[in-house]
Amino acid sequence: MKIVLIRHGKPDIPKPGKIRAREVHQWIKSYNAAGLKLDHKPSKEAIEIASNCKVVVCSDLPRSMESARALGVRGIDFTDSMFREARLPYSCFPSPKLSPRIWEVLSRVFWFFGYSSNGESFREAKRRASNGANRLKEIAENTGSVILVGHGFVNRFIAKELLLNGWQGPVSPGKKYWEFGVYKYTT
Repeated sequence: MKIVLIRHGKPDIPKPGKIRAREVHQWIKSYNAAGLKLDHKPSKEAIEIASNCKVVVCSDLPRSMESARALGVRGIDFTDSMFREARLPYSCFPSPKLSPRIWEVLSRVFWFFGYSSNGESFREAKRRASNGANRLKEIAENTGSVILVGHGFVNRFIAKELLLNGWQGPVSPGKKYWEFGVYKYTT
């Protein structure tokens, strides 16, 4: 049995410039609605690994589904919000203007320390990823192979869950766009 976890391609994110804390929510909405940059193509290796999987699973976000199509898959078999990226927390406190990237880093750092206002907690994200790992294992048991065109943190959480359950593969499926990890289970 084989599970491939691949991170989506580079999203075509609007460049809002610097924003305040109260504007982070709108930036997150824009990011989640974004598709892919047309000039950012997957590697031949990623296309080949995707073509060898019998089932394709995506989150319900455009960047995930468009990435699956860019990989040349025959069709997407399942989409589910369970495979979305861990939701960033945000707040509306008075703040200076910072780049969205800085807000993203700050939000993740606070998230690791328990802050989850308007998002999901670290624990909730890990539980969701555990459910996702179980779903992928079930698909792999029934079909032999599955690829998840997913997102950075959720893919890493799923990978950790697979490794804890006896699957063999890399500790991290990769952080960069189009990076992937292959996980195998032999009985």
